[in-house]
Amino acid sequence: MANRLAQATSPYLLQHADNPVDWWTWSEEAFEEARRRDVPVLLSVGYSSCHWCHVMAHESFEDRATADEMNAHFVSVKVDREERPDVDAVYMEAVQAATGHGGWPMTVFLTPDAEPFYFGTYFPPEPRHGMPSFRQVLEGVRQAWEERRDEVGEVAGKITRDLAGRELSVGGDEVPGEQELAQALLGLTREYDPQRGGFGGAPKFPPSMVIEFLLRHHARTGAEGALQMAADTCERMARGGIYDQLGGGFARYSVDRDWVVPHFEKMLYDNALLCRVYAHLWRTTGSELARRVALETADFMVRELRTPEGGFASALDADSDDGTGRHVEGAYYVWTPAQLREVLGDADADLAARYFGVTEEGTFEEGTSVLQLPQRDEVFDAARIDGIRERLLAARDRRPAPGRDDKVVAAWNGLAVAALAETGAYFDRPDLVEAAVAAGDLLVRVHLDEQARIARTSKDGQVGANAGVLEDYADVAEGFLALASVTGEGVWLDFAGLLVDHVLTRFRDSESGALYDTASDAERLIRRPQDPTDNATPSGWTAAAGALLGYAAHTGSEPHRTAAERALGVVKALGPRVPRFIGWGLAV
Repeated sequence: MANRLAQATSPYLLQHADNPVDWWTWSEEAFEEARRRDVPVLLSVGYSSCHWCHVMAHESFEDRATADEMNAHFVSVKVDREERPDVDAVYMEAVQAATGHGGWPMTVFLTPDAEPFYFGTYFPPEPRHGMPSFRQVLEGVRQAWEERRDEVGEVAGKITRDLAGRELSVGGDEVPGEQELAQALLGLTREYDPQRGGFGGAPKFPPSMVIEFLLRHHARTGAEGALQMAADTCERMARGGIYDQLGGGFARYSVDRDWVVPHFEKMLYDNALLCRVYAHLWRTTGSELARRVALETADFMVRELRTPEGGFASALDADSDDGTGRHVEGAYYVWTPAQLREVLGDADADLAARYFGVTEEGTFEEGTSVLQLPQRDEVFDAARIDGIRERLLAARDRRPAPGRDDKVVAAWNGLAVAALAETGAYFDRPDLVEAAVAAGDLLVRVHLDEQARIARTSKDGQVGANAGVLEDYADVAEGFLALASVTGEGVWLDFAGLLVDHVLTRFRDSESGALYDTASDAERLIRRPQDPTDNATPSGWTAAAGALLGYAAHTGSEPHRTAAERALGVVKALGPRVPRFIGWGLAV
């Protein structure tokens, strides 16, 4: 057996290169091997900074007995969701419909024709909390494949037909108007948490696109309620543990409703989006807190995520060495009172504990605390606090750092380019604009080919093999439009025009105006993914509409404006009719 991941450029795949599992990459050869052996395909999807991906890898994929079971009865395929968002999107739809939730690692069993029939996310090594062990799942799927093949085929066929039926080919003539926007604001008001900021309960994710909507709605209508929700949510996040109070930048999400305990991974896309959010909040309100967070987040991206080639790495891991050889979530970021005293001495340690909310009981695990800011009515000596922060940051820099995923994702770098260009312009920081220009240069030099087709990823200046998807074209175009505005250099507008023209010719249904996530000439999956809903990042569909509108505003191009309005009209026409399916999947 030979693990085939050693030649991969994805840091996530390389993390599995030494597993005893006979991993394949996503390829026609893998499915041909499954047909030759007459076995199912075990598809495992994750990403390098995913905590539970690391856990399942250690518990199961590094275990020889489990690997032997996988190798004997399956063709195992490992996918980096950040390299292949199309593969992830298609099968995540099935997982969410079948189980009612999604997440990573994603575990899907497929026929050799790539049709899914059994789903899950993380499976433990032993039965736990009503979940079967991973070995039990493997045995159940193997028996079903060998003894109930007809039933497997029926389930797989039904799921594939249902997925194919999800194509959004509805036409629309009108963009969302004041009535729809007012309804959206009313819905957000009902979900808003007035005590803690944000929307809904735990876990709480930074609602970047929602805050942008609220700020724009306020700018357009003067609605104070919209601005209040945006400002209060931003302040709560900035004062909470989800924000790195020493080094700047945001963690992926908060596991609690109060923004106290983060899931510690730091993603480029979150920080690019939130940098821009806080810059826009400052532009609206003049908030000093918003100004500080926007600049600190921008500095974090440049300091900790910038690659030697001038682009920006995808993420920092949640886990790191706690100094004893254990790989522990959050170890790099949390503190105890004793650790504060060791760095600061007794007097300053007491002040730091009170200011940052570090207690003997701890706010995280094993008596450790996540740093937070005090409430607004508490007054501290600012100069003394700044000195304490510098000393703690210097001490933290001596800890084993979290791993970094050095993969450069085109879409996320487009978001970073736009954020850094705007933030640099707002706050007279030419160094941030220069960083945005350098990243734009990398995208042009490395990611664009002679036809201005964009590659999804690069690493160490070498382009990856995966084609760009809609969000890559849209977000990079958005970044180039920001550079055109900030620098006044027309070449960035020209590059943006090339990218949005690809959107019109290769990603759009010319009859309905709907958009697809993959190009017309991309690899064919069991369904061509198509999703207008925002998630952690803007959907490719809405981002493309925004880029088309932006390009039209710069150039006066009526065809680009019309295409954007038609795409938004389709989203309006879909409304609640976007189908959802339940009850899928094979019982094993």
